Amino acid sequence: MTIGNKIDVPPVPFPPIILPTTSIPMSLSQRFRTADRLTCVVASLLFSMAVPVAAFGADDVANVSSFLTNHCIDCHDGPSGEGGFDAAALGTDLSDAKTMARWTRIFDRVQDGEMPPPDDGELDPDDAKEFLEQTSDWLHRSQHDQYAKLGRVQSRRLTNVQLERTLHDLLAIDVPLARLMPLEPRSDGFTGLADHQSMSHFQLDSHLTVIDAALDAAKARLFEDKQPLTRQYDARRLARSNPKRRCRDPEMIGDKAVVWSSTLVFYGRITSTIVPQDGWYRVTFDASSVNEPDDRGVWCTVRSGFCTSGAPLMSWIGAFEATNEVQQHSYEAWLPKGNMIEIRPGDETLKRGRFQGGQVGAGEGGPMNIPGVALHSMTIEQFHPGGPRDRAQQRLLGDLDVTIDAKTKTVKLNSDQPGKDISQQLRRFASLALRRPVTAADIKPFQQWTLQAIDDGQDPIDALIAGYRAILCSSRFLYFVEPIGPLDDFAIANRLSYLLRGSMPDWPLIQLARQGKLRDPDVLRSEVDRLLGGGGTAQFVQDFADQWLDLADIEFTEPDRKLYRDFDIVVQNAMLNETHRYLEHAVRTDAPAQTLIQSDHTFLNSRLARYYGIDGVHGDKVRKVKLDDDSPRGGLLSQGSILKVTANGTNTSPVLRGVWVSERILGTPIPPPPESVPAVEPDIRGAKTIREQLQKHLSDASCAVCHQNIDPPGYALENFDAAGRWRDRYLQVNGGKSKPGLPVDASFQMADGREFKDFDGFRDRICEDIRPVARNFAAQLLVYGTGGEIQFADRDELDEIVASTRDDNYGLRSLLYAVVTSPTFLSK
Repeated sequence: MTIGNKIDVPPVPFPPIILPTTSIPMSLSQRFRTADRLTCVVASLLFSMAVPVAAFGADDVANVSSFLTNHCIDCHDGPSGEGGFDAAALGTDLSDAKTMARWTRIFDRVQDGEMPPPDDGELDPDDAKEFLEQTSDWLHRSQHDQYAKLGRVQSRRLTNVQLERTLHDLLAIDVPLARLMPLEPRSDGFTGLADHQSMSHFQLDSHLTVIDAALDAAKARLFEDKQPLTRQYDARRLARSNPKRRCRDPEMIGDKAVVWSSTLVFYGRITSTIVPQDGWYRVTFDASSVNEPDDRGVWCTVRSGFCTSGAPLMSWIGAFEATNEVQQHSYEAWLPKGNMIEIRPGDETLKRGRFQGGQVGAGEGGPMNIPGVALHSMTIEQFHPGGPRDRAQQRLLGDLDVTIDAKTKTVKLNSDQPGKDISQQLRRFASLALRRPVTAADIKPFQQWTLQAIDDGQDPIDALIAGYRAILCSSRFLYFVEPIGPLDDFAIANRLSYLLRGSMPDWPLIQLARQGKLRDPDVLRSEVDRLLGGGGTAQFVQDFADQWLDLADIEFTEPDRKLYRDFDIVVQNAMLNETHRYLEHAVRTDAPAQTLIQSDHTFLNSRLARYYGIDGVHGDKVRKVKLDDDSPRGGLLSQGSILKVTANGTNTSPVLRGVWVSERILGTPIPPPPESVPAVEPDIRGAKTIREQLQKHLSDASCAVCHQNIDPPGYALENFDAAGRWRDRYLQVNGGKSKPGLPVDASFQMADGREFKDFDGFRDRICEDIRPVARNFAAQLLVYGTGGEIQFADRDELDEIVASTRDDNYGLRSLLYAVVTSPTFLSK
């Protein structure tokens, strides 16, 4: 098979797990139904329900029925029941995910004292205890029965990022592949939840496209030049080719190529840096400031793109602060063919030049006395993150004796027994791709087809790569192969590697799996340390936090520039770096869970520090900064990235932020509001505060039950605006102009009645018992690492995970250790 001319692989009998060609069902009830159900009809019930007798006895049904009749049916009778809940329609088939969720919600509301409402009379403690014990036992037994039959987690497939990284590691390639895949839905922030993944014909077709692109790239690496592209530029080569021409390239002033502060799009593009081919490039340049402000340097952005109106989107590479001293900066980025580098002042607080006609003429910027950046030299060199060409050849062809002709782009196999050599290489590749040893039976269909192609006269190397394609399109490559019950060592290696690295297990991890050592807690903890070594912690934290904390959505909205003039792309990326570095440090040092809520430090560069109003921070490198005692910063809730993704770009909502904090930080699930309750939008005119508007909204009793959890964090964060800055007053907007409006009141009370006066008081209240925060962190890790949401039956073990780290102050790394050594993580 020649990669350029795709040959369809004929159907082969795949091993046990068959790749579906239709959408994968979303819930257990859609996939599996227990065929034989013994039912009992209980006359005392106000509604009939089919009950698995083995899971819930008739006496238990009668007791639960009595409880619902006495305490629930008055308010929740019929489709018009309060909160949209109809107790009369409540079934008991717990294999149905919706029914299980309803019973879990009933249990939680009774346990938390939310239901029945206090206004409806006091609940007899003995009745409540009996109901909770019986219901808990029923829910536990039912779910554990399902786990024993089906496993806790359905079959799940690699996410887009995981698939891309796996192909990169498997083939030693580095081309972006995720862009070829359809967007993935996120549930509770995560893309890898088995119950919410699907596989359609369109996705199968996209998968084939990705596999072909990966194999094309792998084969292309065999013929690449050993001397990668390298270009060196002095200032004159970086500046416009015609010094007198009005254009958007840097202009030559003295011995420097200068770009002024301006709002012109694509200004600062460097046409001479257009790259002739797709690839990863290392861009290194020397730069200094021009007309630097008295109190700071000139913050600049580095981006790439075609830099024309026909392709307006730009790719972010980095940012730096140019100073009077010449400094060297280096970045690595993927540049598609035809892209060029753009370097320009990117600080929205800088004075800007106004140039006529959409172009910049020679000598226009200097007399305006506006800031700028001067480029002195630059080097652009292509490189391969996947390693040298020899590594790519080893990954693709193994130890086969081949002759590679770069001119004709052909590969010749030198062998007297090509069938045998190709079969051995195909099996070696399959073992790597499927992430576990393969038997002769596993590989037989692929070998037979490949050997038949060779017998029919196809080139052996082309036939081998066609065999690779078949393997990479099999379900055992795309899906996690996990037996029901305790995982085998290879499944554990997969879970651990994809949790921490987002890619296939490396050789040391596979070796431990072969030796059967991965159920040893000490070995697992040691592997966590090894995999998080070097830059591993940073990559793990970024992958995890981008989903858990919704940081992947930070570009979804952009603060209104008329209201938030100091916000810019440099600030936004510094905010992301703050959160990533903060969590990286916390995980690396086993910081206590309290660090997620409050601390005496954060991670800043000079631009973000100035945006926050923090003095004494210099330089463009993000570093740990000690905070003053009266600073509101410290902890995730005060970080700009969190505050931005929980706002809409124009204003803030205590409801939206309150729900987010409750679910993502405190571990308190918030059900969706009843459809009959309209949303409340802040009054941007400033006539009423959001608090005043919500008070009327909360007169509905069904709203008040949930808002007792939503409102405390929502109001506590009101001192932070939609762009992450501190405010004492709301903005009042009138006629397109804004001015300080009504004062912010961040006081409220917790659901248990404890009061707080401000944001610091709220954080103090949370830290009085940090266990819910630690528990939520562990739960989020379990969800991310197993692909299964936390179920009712998982709660006791989750509590044990958290309790085991009590002596370590619920340290974040200790919680990670406890998660990966837990029975939940080590079982399907």
